[in-house]
Amino acid sequence: MTSGNAAPASGAEWIGQTPHEDLARRSRPQLPADDPFYRPPSGFQHAAPGTVLRSRDVELAFLGLIPQKFTATQLLYRTTDMNGAPEATVTTVIAPADRANRAVVPVISYQCAIDAVSSRCFPSYALRRKALAPGALAQFEFLLIAAALAEGWAVSVPDHEGPHGTWGTPYEPGYRILDGLRAALSCERLGLRESSPIGLWGYSGGGLATAWAAEMHAQYAPELNIVGAVLGSPVGDLGHAYRRLNGSLYSGLPAMVVAALTHVYPELNRVIQEHATDAGKAMLLRVENMTTAQAVLRFAGMDMGRLVDRPLNEILDMPEVKQVFDSIKLGTAVPTPPVLIVQAVHDRIVSVDDIDELTETYRSGGASVTYHRDLFSEHMLLHPMSAPMALRWLIDRFDGKPVSEHIVRTTWPTLLNPMTYVGMTRLVKIAVKVMTGRKVERTPL
Repeated sequence: MTSGNAAPASGAEWIGQTPHEDLARRSRPQLPADDPFYRPPSGFQHAAPGTVLRSRDVELAFLGLIPQKFTATQLLYRTTDMNGAPEATVTTVIAPADRANRAVVPVISYQCAIDAVSSRCFPSYALRRKALAPGALAQFEFLLIAAALAEGWAVSVPDHEGPHGTWGTPYEPGYRILDGLRAALSCERLGLRESSPIGLWGYSGGGLATAWAAEMHAQYAPELNIVGAVLGSPVGDLGHAYRRLNGSLYSGLPAMVVAALTHVYPELNRVIQEHATDAGKAMLLRVENMTTAQAVLRFAGMDMGRLVDRPLNEILDMPEVKQVFDSIKLGTAVPTPPVLIVQAVHDRIVSVDDIDELTETYRSGGASVTYHRDLFSEHMLLHPMSAPMALRWLIDRFDGKPVSEHIVRTTWPTLLNPMTYVGMTRLVKIAVKVMTGRKVERTPL
């Protein structure tokens, strides 16, 4: 075994000599902040984006407890932050138990709803065996990742918030996703091809990250063969979401976004330091160490207006604050791959009006957009209920079918569509296997 942190001390001599760690069974993973694997070697900034810096085999487990019979490899790779500076982050690439009967195996990049600053919520940690991440959404989303694996597809699950959990920042989630795919396709031990057809999929915070990847694809990584992207409730306007969710049951979510953004927007941090009360500053520090569910439960109903020294609307209308929220809004570029947008009309977390606007922005720019505007679901329910539709839509993209074919699948409300329940039956069977630690064989829709 080659030690994962045994990088040469200087220059770029390590390039082309990717260290690999063999599987260490039953070991408890360290948090990313404490794990040497996450620290890039000296000279990594000289590598091209998507270059694998080191790799290791890991064990996966549902909820950190139930071992899974998948082969998983983590890649530390060079990528880029929103300002163009080099950074390194990790993707977890999972091989299906049985590969699809295709000449070239399709690849899915699945973006979890990390929705937190804490590295406990990073998929590269939360999906591992013996991980201690109660309330990390990635642990529950593994059921949908398993559904993609059951199609015979390889799945890349990137830490799209980067090494510091910068939730809500623009552009860089897309860079990290695209570079994670570059890394996966170029890593010889994974046996994938650079010509592999690629699908993107994510929901809520993961849908937001997926949208950034779809928008950045043409200018940042046009060589990737991305054939479609599923944007589930992609939080089109975080500024609007902040105003809507403050004081609601979900007020912990915008608090975490603000906590993350203060680390990358100095002007926003200055506003916080000048106008937040001591209790407000303490809350933002506390929320950085919480998982998503912990923050939502702890701060349900919290009004940020009570934690600042002037009316909250005045602060939100300050030019420096408005500039931040304007800069993180989706719609800066038009996706080149076809996109399926999934949104609940009665969503209490993500406003359907914001997604209507985003859809129109994409369409007016010439994008191929299929919009499933679900009349009967809400935010939490729509994710699993729309999964069969998302998978079938991706299958059609991998098969090269016209987007107009099978369009009826995306127009009926999921609760009234018989195909939803056919697909959900399959998903339940897969979920039972995951929850009992049994092998998930290839069982395509």
